[in-house]
Parts: sequence; C-alpha cells; structure tokens
Amino acid sequence: MGTEVPPHGTYKNNTYQGENQQRKEKSIDEWLPITSSRNAKWWYSAFHNVTAMVGAGVLSLPYAMSELGWGPGITVLILSWIITLYTLWQMVEMHEMVPGKRFDRYHELGQHAFGEKLGLWIVVPQQLIVEVGVNIVYMVTGGKSLKKFHDVVCPDCKNIKLTYFIMIFASVHFVLSQLPNFNSISGVSLAAAVMSLSYSTIAWGASVDKGKQPGVEYGYKSSSTAGTVLSFFSALGDVAFAYAGHNVVLEIQATIPSTPEKPSKKPMWKGVIVAYMVVALCYFPVALIGYWAFGNSVSDNILITLEKPRWLIAMANMMVVIHVIGSYQIYAMPVFDMIETVLVKKLHFPPGVTLRLIARSLYVAFTMFIGITFPFFGGLLGFFGGFAFAPTTYFLPCIMWLAIYKPRRGSLSWITNWVCIILGICLMFLSSIGGLRQIIINASTYQFYS
Repeated sequence: MGTEVPPHGTYKNNTYQGENQQRKEKSIDEWLPITSSRNAKWWYSAFHNVTAMVGAGVLSLPYAMSELGWGPGITVLILSWIITLYTLWQMVEMHEMVPGKRFDRYHELGQHAFGEKLGLWIVVPQQLIVEVGVNIVYMVTGGKSLKKFHDVVCPDCKNIKLTYFIMIFASVHFVLSQLPNFNSISGVSLAAAVMSLSYSTIAWGASVDKGKQPGVEYGYKSSSTAGTVLSFFSALGDVAFAYAGHNVVLEIQATIPSTPEKPSKKPMWKGVIVAYMVVALCYFPVALIGYWAFGNSVSDNILITLEKPRWLIAMANMMVVIHVIGSYQIYAMPVFDMIETVLVKKLHFPPGVTLRLIARSLYVAFTMFIGITFPFFGGLLGFFGGFAFAPTTYFLPCIMWLAIYKPRRGSLSWITNWVCIILGICLMFLSSIGGLRQIIINASTYQFYS
C-alpha cells in the first residue's frame, strides 16, 4: 500500500493560491495609510516630529513650572528632554534591526520584542490610549482656542457655547481625515510645525514685553501640604505629555525609503535632531519666561493670562487652532491604520473609499462627542500623560531594547536603560495620582454640555 500521489494540478493550485494571497496582501499594504507611500524626505520627518511633539502642552508649561517651582521644574524639563531623545534614538535604531524587515508600527516592534500575542497586548492598548486620548484633548483645545479667538476679536458678541466651537473644529477633521496617508498630510503638518514655533514665540515674547509683574510670587499656591504635593505630581504629568511624540515615530519612519546601503535611520535621525532643536526653542523659553513674568498666578494656558495686545493674542489662538488640526491628523493616522487593518484583514471588508469614509468619520465623531462631554482639559492631560505617555515615551523603548539586544549587566547601556525605566515608572504612578485629583476637583464644579 504505497502513499497516494495527489493529482498533478493541486501543486500548481497551491502555489497559485499562495501567490494570489501574497499579491492580495501586498495590495492591501499599499492601500493602508502607513505602508502605502515610502518616498518621504528627511525634512518630512523633521516637521512630522515637531507637529507630533510640540503639542498644545507647551502652553501649560508655565503653569506646570508654577506647581513644580524653579529647581525641580528646570530639572524635570531638561531630564525629560534628554531621556526622550535617548528613547527616540532607540526607536529609530530598532526600526530596521532585522535585515530586510522593517517594523512599520509600534506594535510590530512590540511583537518582535515580547512575542506575537503578548507584544500586541502590551503595546496596542497603550498606543490607543495615547492616540485617542490626544485626539480627544485636541478636540477640546481646538474648540477652546476658537472660542477664545471669537471672544477676543468680539468681546461684545453673544456668548456661544464651547460645545458649538468643538463641533466647528471637528467639521474640519471630517474632511481632512479622508487624506489617505502621512505623505498626503505633509502640507498640513508643515503648516502646523511652523505655527507651533510661531505661537510659542508669541507666548514668550509677549511675556518678556509685559515684564515681571508687580508683586509676583514664586511660592507654591496650595495652602495645604497635601495639595502642594498632589499638584506637583499633576505637573509631572503635564511635562510628560509635552514630550510625547514617540507613539508615531515608527509610523513616520515607515514613510522614508530604505536600502541596505542607505538605511532609513540616517535621514530619520537627521529629522529628529532638527525636531528636537525646535522643541527646545519652543519649550524652554515659554516655560521659564512665562513663569518668570507671572509667577504662580499664571493660568493653565499662558495665552489666557496674556490678555493684551488683543490682535496678537487672537492671532496666537488661531495659530494654536491650525497647529492642533495638524497634530490631530498625525495622531489619528496610526489609529486609522489599525481600524482599517482590522476591517480589511480580519473582517474581510473590501478596501476602498466607502470603507474609509465611514470608518474615519465615525472615529472623528467619537472623539468629538467625548471632547464635548468632558472638556476639563488640564486634569485629563495629567491623567492621560501619566497613565499612557510615560510608558510609551519613557520606558517601553528601554524595555524592548533590553529584551532584544540583551546588553551585559552593569554595562553603560544596561544602567542607562534601567535608570530610564525606574524614572519612567515613578513618573507614571505619581502623575496619574495627581491628574486624577485634578479631574475630581474640576468635575465637582462642572456642568455637562454648558
């Protein structure tokens, strides 16, 4: 009884099916937002990174300084700048550490480091919290800045509810979110990066112009010790939020072409350095000069503290709106990528315009609705900042680095990574506690849909 020889056709059939499957997967990859176009220049990565990193968080830095005080404040700002630059370098290096393969998405790197299943469960929830969280917060910021613009330009007009301004802001995104991939939003992103530099300059320039206010105080505001400590924790979260661009780093690098002779990490790193210089130019002057001029009476958005000259503040608020439009899109792109991957690869929907229109519009509507319902902006930042930004920005890259490269115990790389991990974990717990308290305080005085 010999083994039966299968009919000749099945071999052909199997290879044909295999090829067909590959062709199908390739066409899906070319349709998905992150892997669709790989012809970006290094300066694209520079302004995508600036847009992703310099969030509206920069405007709350003087307020964070007022809760941290001079010494701790400056220390935290500089330390965060150094640590996040280091972890960013790790991400850029790890993008192509397996020859011939690129980790185009944060969770693909996670799967390589921690295994197929565990990698997804570690990275995806964090990344979604960050990206969706940022999008919701930006809905509120965009709406608030539009409202401020309207109130400054026309102080005697009828008062319009914040809810409507958030809706106006969201209407832009229903259109923009239809742009297919990172390269197609590079124009929006460039405008956003320029705006972020401009309004940061306005914020510290106007502070210098106002000068040190008479009777300025640099002590802690809170009367009780517990209040001071918890505010301190919350401010740590604000700072963590200000340095959170890492969630979209691999996705940005995925758009840069790469060959064995010219790997994508070189142009990417060039872009990152430029971006970090811009970040320093935005952050340090605003945080230090804003705090120097107004002390602990500064509000959680420095533009609100600076009321005059009116035209300048109106302009700065409009710039914030334009910047937040760009940032929203950059953070939404990886989410769209995940949604579309699931719809097309798991649920086998046909890829096309209709799918994109419905899926993305639903997402924008969702972030708008949550933003309208919970617009207490500052506390949400501290809470999200601690809970999800600290891991993805401060210590997840380090843990992956240790898991993949396994540096020798006690070597410089080993020590550096462990220091970052410990600092990051402390930051995560402390700022979440502080942020939760801010939310509770704000929620007690808040009316829904006001």
